[in-house]
Amino acid sequence: MNKIQMTEDIIQAKIAKDLTWEGMAISLNVSPVWLTSVCLGMNTASADVAKALTEMLSLPSEVEQVLMQYPTKIWEQSVPTDPLMYRLYEIVGVYGETLKEVIQEKFGDGIMSAIDFTMDVDKVEDPKGDRVLLSINGKFLPYKKW
Repeated sequence: MNKIQMTEDIIQAKIAKDLTWEGMAISLNVSPVWLTSVCLGMNTASADVAKALTEMLSLPSEVEQVLMQYPTKIWEQSVPTDPLMYRLYEIVGVYGETLKEVIQEKFGDGIMSAIDFTMDVDKVEDPKGDRVLLSINGKFLPYKKW
């Protein structure tokens, strides 16, 4: 079994059991964003989370083993075509340099970690149409000077 088959099995079981990422994450005491990323093959689960998840979804031990494997993070296309993913890509394209300037003005020369990092997705109800609130919290890593 590979990460692609693991993901397909997880999504089929999630649908069959009428579960949500949020509900599964609450049951496992983890972030829904992190759990979803694990299930899509982009992060690694600990043994206890992998076991609990496969039990929750009634999946075989092969899935549990693949959940614990280190991923190779590869994007297969340079510009996403899915509208939601494209809009996030567009935000980085339009505001990426702005964010870099503002972050480096506040912190100095460096980057925001995508390893020491958390992200939350919230729904903000609004009479003009509900809004998506993304909260990204990454450790600042200054460039080393030597």
